[in-house]
Amino acid sequence: MRVAVLDDIHFAWGSTPGIAKLRERAVVEIFTGPTRAAALDGFDALIANRERTRFNREFLAALTTVKLIVQTGNHANHVDFAAAHDCGIVVAQASGGYSVGAAELAIGLAIACMRQIPLLDRQVRVGQWQVPSTPVLQGKTFGVVGLGRVGSHAARLAAAFGMRVVAWSPTLDAARAAAAGVEWRELDTLLAEADVVSIHAALTPAARGLIDARRLSLMRRSAWLINTARGPLVDEAALVSALAAGRIAGAGLDVFEQEPLPAGHPLTRLPNVILTPHIGWPTDDGYARFADAACSVLLAFMEGRELPLYGGH
Repeated sequence: MRVAVLDDIHFAWGSTPGIAKLRERAVVEIFTGPTRAAALDGFDALIANRERTRFNREFLAALTTVKLIVQTGNHANHVDFAAAHDCGIVVAQASGGYSVGAAELAIGLAIACMRQIPLLDRQVRVGQWQVPSTPVLQGKTFGVVGLGRVGSHAARLAAAFGMRVVAWSPTLDAARAAAAGVEWRELDTLLAEADVVSIHAALTPAARGLIDARRLSLMRRSAWLINTARGPLVDEAALVSALAAGRIAGAGLDVFEQEPLPAGHPLTRLPNVILTPHIGWPTDDGYARFADAACSVLLAFMEGRELPLYGGH
């Protein structure tokens, strides 16, 4: 069996135990940049690195030998499932669990924002030595918007820093929150109460623009907004307005409405925001999980066992 790994932009797949295990049963070739469908002729299966390759009808139709696409991660909006079905290609899910990296980054962004780490680093490098008094996490309230697996991990990390954790999810109630070691709040109440609001919700049609101008106005002027989930969960224009007016202390953002963030975007001109280029998911741990999950799916395929498919597909 011939397997192609697509879009290994970090040159990470080849060193994972999952790929080493897979190579005992299959020929594996790793592509590190954008790949045309014609280059995949002769491969039986593809491992798709997150959402980097768009599997539209034209691309899928050109995959004349591919029988299986193993999609890593939990999102598949870039896949035309109807076209895959018509082309006789099975799309299986290798989620790799949840993103530990996104949860850790949320805490890192909160610390970087509150302790002014990037600003102070720049000042020291040019000979300035200003020593501000900055807030710590301990004793503050950490508000988790979306208490799924990533949100729950972020909640545990926040609790380890001595923070009180409150949480909201669409289906969360007080009993389930207590079982997770957090306090349940209605979303509006959470926004008004938290010192750090960390977003970990899934991007569904109902959640688009979840944090809008009205909800941003509920936050404390001393509060920070952290988003390592998906950019469209926050009304970006409303956030820019709130940051520019000082209605909240600031924000730490890893995700945006449009990625890459366009040059000259208003967010890049604000002093009270820290921006990172969607680095929550690509980590050593994340790639190892993806490779293990993909290997398991491919071994199941070779052995004729049931495959994990995306819901409704």
